[in-house]
Amino acid sequence: MKTILDLYLKNRTVILRCDLNVSIKNGKIIDDTKIKESLKTIKYILDQGGKVVIMSHLGKIKTEEDKQKNDMKIVYERLNELLPDKISFINETSGLKLKKAVKKLEYGKGLLIQNTRYEDLPKNKESGCDKKLSKFWAKLGDFYVNDAFGTIHRMHASNYGISNYLESAVGFLIMKELENLNRLDNPKRPFVVIMGGSKISDKIGIIKSLIKQADYILIGGAMAFTFLEAKGYRVGRSLFEEKYIDYCKELLKHYGDRLILPVDVYGTYNLTEKPDVILQDVENIPNDFIGLDIGDETIKLFQSILKNTKTIFWNGPLGAYEYEKFRYGTNETLKYATKNVETVILGGGDIVGCSNLLDLTKDVTFASTGGGATLKYLEDHNQPGLRNMK
Repeated sequence: MKTILDLYLKNRTVILRCDLNVSIKNGKIIDDTKIKESLKTIKYILDQGGKVVIMSHLGKIKTEEDKQKNDMKIVYERLNELLPDKISFINETSGLKLKKAVKKLEYGKGLLIQNTRYEDLPKNKESGCDKKLSKFWAKLGDFYVNDAFGTIHRMHASNYGISNYLESAVGFLIMKELENLNRLDNPKRPFVVIMGGSKISDKIGIIKSLIKQADYILIGGAMAFTFLEAKGYRVGRSLFEEKYIDYCKELLKHYGDRLILPVDVYGTYNLTEKPDVILQDVENIPNDFIGLDIGDETIKLFQSILKNTKTIFWNGPLGAYEYEKFRYGTNETLKYATKNVETVILGGGDIVGCSNLLDLTKDVTFASTGGGATLKYLEDHNQPGLRNMK
């Protein structure tokens, strides 16, 4: 795979796709991790004497109101703080003004363009990988570098279309992601997958991909209740997916010795901001009980398996981590894992958000930035955003 290190960048213009899709609340960026993760590639291009046209999406653009909520200028302001006087901003995504701005840009400087998904109004040109738009963006530069790992599974104009028309390579963030995730192709054993979160439907592909390879899969989160229903337990008012009960039955039939389910859960009868927390055995869940976290005996069971484990891949929290009282299972299991397991890889998305809240991300081997992209890559390495990097 061609990387940015293979490109001669002096006096060249680089079209750089980053993932600057940060979380914003009340007009402020609440987590700038994605911006900081993009700095290494941006700095490298500038230091090599190139100029860089930076593009990213921010949120979804379905209406004109969405444009106001997802204006990339807020990202520019933070980027300018991190790279003073190096980056400018243009409130354009295409057209003559953008072409002129790129031409006038000095080498050693960068230009952040407006949210690429502005091009989704009115005809989904970005998300639909419009050829004309892809060609326009490609003509702005000499090289295309994709460093937006979180969107490698999308076939959009800015992260796939451009690469059809320019010599293309991956940046340092994607290099780091692939280096760490590729460890799971031949992991040190025992190899354990921890799978949480709310929906099995989101993770069928990754379960199919990893279940034959993993020594054990530890199941938590709301998805555990679908498995428990499949085993014949009643789960009260706990969240489960009835549509996938038969699928879980098949998994249990063929891989039941590898699938480790909770034996007890924490939950409540009334889910309020400060709910009462009740411990309940899974064999005796009352009809009006809502399970929201793994229980003490389950934590011990999981830890007994992790004690001799060499590699963990973890996707999804083990409880409803948006409630502080139901972060307990994830907290205890993750703390134990980081102290006792050689390699702990977090599969992006909510598990990284939860580990950040628990201040444990610093202790893991690697925390992916990808979320859905991470799972798709582990299912099939041939993702759209990587196909033309040859």
